[in-house]
Amino acid sequence: MSWRTAEQSEQSENRVKVVFIGGLGRSGTTLLERLLGQLPGVVPLGEITHLWERDLVGNEMCACGATFSHCEFWQRIGGRAFGSWENVDVERLSALKATVDRTRHIPALAAKKLAPAQHQLVTEYAEYFEKLYEAAARDTRAQVVVDSSKHASLAYCLRWSPKIDLRVMHVVRDSRGVAYSWTKQVRRPESPTGDQMTRYSPAKAAMLWNAQNAAFSLLARRGVPVRRVRYERIIERPRRVIASLARFCGLDLVESDLNFIGDGWADLGPSHSAAGNPMRFTVGRIPIRPDEAWTEDLPDGTRRMVSTLTRPLLGRYGYLAEDEEPLEDSARERLVDARGDVIMGSERP
Repeated sequence: MSWRTAEQSEQSENRVKVVFIGGLGRSGTTLLERLLGQLPGVVPLGEITHLWERDLVGNEMCACGATFSHCEFWQRIGGRAFGSWENVDVERLSALKATVDRTRHIPALAAKKLAPAQHQLVTEYAEYFEKLYEAAARDTRAQVVVDSSKHASLAYCLRWSPKIDLRVMHVVRDSRGVAYSWTKQVRRPESPTGDQMTRYSPAKAAMLWNAQNAAFSLLARRGVPVRRVRYERIIERPRRVIASLARFCGLDLVESDLNFIGDGWADLGPSHSAAGNPMRFTVGRIPIRPDEAWTEDLPDGTRRMVSTLTRPLLGRYGYLAEDEEPLEDSARERLVDARGDVIMGSERP
């Protein structure tokens, strides 16, 4: 039996440079996408993982304010990428996603080799994203395409594409703040029926936080360039962080390219982000300040529970106080997904 490796699939001329923003939702990924999207040579696309169902099928609203079917940008991209959006087999794409793009498939996708049948499915799935990224880069003449899909399993699929130069920005935020944010009721303004964004219990949010963050650490060990950035650091020093991340993207900026970021604020222009947090609709000057409501509003018992469930990675990411010691030995080695299954061992950075 022949096998294909990621290294054998790696090189191809004219690969599109894709910056994938990963991490659990409510960690500041949309803010990071919006800030990166103001840089010259960058086109932010939003959470492309949701484009197919929410926009192509559901005809939800683009960040520009037009519905997907009436957005000139996305109609051009569909024509460039697929000839027409009507040529996208959404049922086939959904079947492929269920087969390869799930958290439970990460151990297989993280392997150094894929069996031919699995490799064919993964590359077929990734091809939909390849075509879209390439079309967006050509249409806008961008050097970098930003996909803020967040899901680690999609990043693992994209690593097998020979046409994508993949770089990952792994955004982390204090698990207690994330868990608190997932309990809030937030309306999805792009939904024609006024749906609410998904909510999770603090316990489930904590488990998802573990699973997603551990997965991105493992991705770095598989040869994908991964830059970890803390949400709190973005808030504290946005100009410095964005300048550093621009270098990670391979962008050559001048100082004036960062003038849209000031002391505690940023000026955001319009975009065509396809899906994501409602913040993607905001245009104009926004405040950049810490969201620390959880420190007072998250009940003490809930805070202790989330801290206990996420303690190994909280310690690694620097969120524990000096008098709080991270768990040792077997506790550090076991991370679980939302169903309670052990998915991978923790590793040191």
